[in-house]
Amino acid sequence: MAAPTSAVDLSAALITAPVPLGHWLAILPVAHCITLGAVLLMLRAYPRLQAWLAISGLALLALIDAALLAKVVAEGPLTMVMGRWLPPFGIAFTIDLFGALMAFTSALAALAAGIYALTDIGDSGRRYGFFPLLMLLMAGVSGAFLTGDVFNLYVWFEVLLISSFGLIILGSERRQIDGALKYAVLNLIATTLFLVGVGILYAVFGTLNMADIATRARDLRATAPLMTLASLFLLAFAMKAAAFPVNFWLPAAYHTPRIVVSALFAGLLTKVGIYALIRVVVMLLPVERQELSLLIAFIAAATILVGALGALAENDIRRLFGYVVISGIGNMLAGVALGGSGGISGAVFYALHSMVLMTALYLAAGEIARRGGGFLLSGLGGLYRQSGCFTALSLVLFLAACGLPPFSGFWPKVILVKAALDSGAWWLAAVILAGGFLTTIAFGRLFLLAYWRPAPMAAKPAAALWRAGLPLAALTALVVGFGILPEQLLALSQSAAAGLADPEAYVHSVFPGGIR
Repeated sequence: MAAPTSAVDLSAALITAPVPLGHWLAILPVAHCITLGAVLLMLRAYPRLQAWLAISGLALLALIDAALLAKVVAEGPLTMVMGRWLPPFGIAFTIDLFGALMAFTSALAALAAGIYALTDIGDSGRRYGFFPLLMLLMAGVSGAFLTGDVFNLYVWFEVLLISSFGLIILGSERRQIDGALKYAVLNLIATTLFLVGVGILYAVFGTLNMADIATRARDLRATAPLMTLASLFLLAFAMKAAAFPVNFWLPAAYHTPRIVVSALFAGLLTKVGIYALIRVVVMLLPVERQELSLLIAFIAAATILVGALGALAENDIRRLFGYVVISGIGNMLAGVALGGSGGISGAVFYALHSMVLMTALYLAAGEIARRGGGFLLSGLGGLYRQSGCFTALSLVLFLAACGLPPFSGFWPKVILVKAALDSGAWWLAAVILAGGFLTTIAFGRLFLLAYWRPAPMAAKPAAALWRAGLPLAALTALVVGFGILPEQLLALSQSAAAGLADPEAYVHSVFPGGIR
């Protein structure tokens, strides 16, 4: 049978041809989260049933994302076009290895947080909508990782922001409202800049389909204001990711909500900003990324040092971990600045590691407060005597956050340092190492004060709760597994970086007939 020779013939073929069953996986994570969120909202009068249904739904989401990742690994990028509209006019979900990895890891982090919420969120919080908001948040996160359209990337940002606003004020305490205000103002400014960039992008290209933009940019580079676009997107996504100098909102906001909400935010939301930055400036605007590489490198170095120094100065564990999030964002930005296979694969590996680690660290902070009576280092002590097992789990997470072997944080830092030295950016390699050294001091101080020194007063040991210990142990096991057996994740990260540098397979998934 001859291939369609015109857009009309191709449209007719799309309308009549059945959609391959595997391609429905592309939209299933988002459809599942939105549907389950609506069901949970109707069950608000049954908080116990709502909680267990949500956890089952999060487990199913992880299985769906695992199947999607396996399909992408086996067959390459896949595309699902909404309503059978011919690309680039229709809304397309296009999933490559980078998006599938991020979606699967986010589902694992959300599942762990959902289980921990059984301890952290009571019936009142469930009636106020914690679990429906969690599913809406995951719909936004999944949509951002899986979409193939820049405008719909903006739409999914809005979805996750709306749900995050609801989660951050859950409980309606004064400090939560204050944190929500700081969080909302900066994120709304970033979203506005993103929308302005989307408008300019459409004016220049006449399309918002990522695959179409990736091919057209080669021909329009001489006449279009692509450097302006790249700079605008860099500023917008840097604000969302909490990079220097627009990072101050994160430590002022992430310590205010319930600890499970902080864990979700630290593990997922800043990584969506990094994902969007890598997708746009690495895949769509690679030449402009190269031109901006020195600026991005300086931003990365400043972000690393501000985060590490901020962690050294903090007395509140939640704010300390907030600065660790910022320092990690700096390491990912260093990978973006360096570019190439080493830089981008290091950034991807670090993002996956950070999603798991930061979720686990905030859950550990919740356990520290439950066992020690608060989040302030000045009032903590004696945790080692309370539980050797919890101390061991915490120590593993602390070492991983410092980038020490044999845990998951070691390998992406090695990749990034090597990439920096290979490109002659010895000063950036020095900053990455210095950031790790300062972070080690900060976590050493935390461990000595909260765990090793005697308790300031006689405290009754807190009972162990499986609903808190299980997700923490599972995430810690991933941190250890990624560190001891990094080969598979390293290979996937390198393949994801190669797909971003050469998006031909991505483009072919959207335009299999080559008509653009």
